[in-house]
Amino acid sequence: MTCSPRADQAMAASSQRLDKWLWYARIVKSRTLAQKLIRSGAVRVDSVRTKSADFRVAPGMVLTLTAHDRLRILKIRDPGTRRGPATEAQLLYEDRSPELPKRPMGPPPIAPRPFGAGRPTKKQRRATDGLRPGPGERE
Repeated sequence: MTCSPRADQAMAASSQRLDKWLWYARIVKSRTLAQKLIRSGAVRVDSVRTKSADFRVAPGMVLTLTAHDRLRILKIRDPGTRRGPATEAQLLYEDRSPELPKRPMGPPPIAPRPFGAGRPTKKQRRATDGLRPGPGERE
């Protein structure tokens, strides 16, 4: 059974090349990088791995990809017509990615001291200095 020419035109109007959509949605910086990402096998469309940059995607499809060392799960809302600002690009998809774990801010303290304890004594300072590598030692 074949589709009517109007149905084919409607599908073509609502679908778009996968590499172009990734570029429009600002998931990658260029179409060339999008094509490399797809060819590497890092992109799945509706749970099926695709290695073809000209694969047609349409609204309702779910993309699963690993980009920038992060798992992204994106449901396509709109094919898009241009690569606009980030606020416009975020309207092209619904982000269903898992939350990133919280990272501690800054390096951990070497020798924590209670607030208001004043200056360390000479004995406490020597103990703290013993935690750091000396000259010629590696961390």
